Amino acid sequence: MTVKVKANANIALVKYWGKREPKLNLPAVGSISATLDNLNTETEISIATSGNDEIIYNGKPANEKEYGRISNFLNSFRKEFGVKDFFSINTINNFPSGAGLASSASGFAALAAGVNKISNTRISDRELSILARKGSGSAARSIFGGFVEMKTGEGVDSHTDYAEQIAPANHWDLSVVILVTSGKQKKISSTDGMNATAYSSPYYNSWISSSKFDLYEAKKAIKQKDFEKLADVTEFSTLKMHGLAMAARPGIIYWNGTTLDLINEVKDMRTAGSPVFFTIDAGPQLKIFTPSENVTKIKDHFSDRNGIETIIVSGIGDGVKIVE
Repeated sequence: MTVKVKANANIALVKYWGKREPKLNLPAVGSISATLDNLNTETEISIATSGNDEIIYNGKPANEKEYGRISNFLNSFRKEFGVKDFFSINTINNFPSGAGLASSASGFAALAAGVNKISNTRISDRELSILARKGSGSAARSIFGGFVEMKTGEGVDSHTDYAEQIAPANHWDLSVVILVTSGKQKKISSTDGMNATAYSSPYYNSWISSSKFDLYEAKKAIKQKDFEKLADVTEFSTLKMHGLAMAARPGIIYWNGTTLDLINEVKDMRTAGSPVFFTIDAGPQLKIFTPSENVTKIKDHFSDRNGIETIIVSGIGDGVKIVE
């Protein structure tokens, strides 16, 4: 038996940055994201006969780091649900991996849904988001489509930290124009960046205490389809997160020169009346949210820009699916 799963990446609007318990990926703050329909991971899973997990990652045998992270997740799954099987896994992303485009989110969401299906553990969507979170904090959000909130609990009870949908994919006709300024794998992983920030940034406690109002404002804006309000809170959360990382010791800078130029240009475009706003995760890629009717205009505007390697356009997408 082989199970094939497809999961979409998600882009955070209100940012997740910092863990209150690293081993279980328990977030220090809640977050809100939009699931995308054009950035995805497809994963095929079957039962391995070799007595070990077999992992093919983007067409090649997983390297030591990739294998270790996935194997640790599978060991945790086996222990929690009493599963004895090892797995043969073939997973591929249709977009750059480890470059600030949420490949771990779609990857571990697909993996969680796949092992749940093939092992017949039959857990709920909430439990599936908890399982996916153990592989990658943002993967909990990719279980669901549309606009999604990641809840954060207290202490070390990992069952209080899960994602749930705020609104479905068809709630608001927005699209994302992703300006890829470098497809290279980033030098500092999100996990390492979060840990260093929590340890050394003087603004970390203020980041945590200010996050609840951001979540409230973003949820309200999404439900009311208030573009200007969502633009304001998203850019505020984005710049606050990156400022927090830059203030770590040593400072963590995920942007390149093109990223900064694009930030200023998008801000100028909105001042001039264009309905656009930006967000940036832990990488140099800038994502522009805009009403879908405006996508061609935005894409054409940036099509010949130096420093942009490629442009990806995506709508708001659905949650994880068993394909076959």
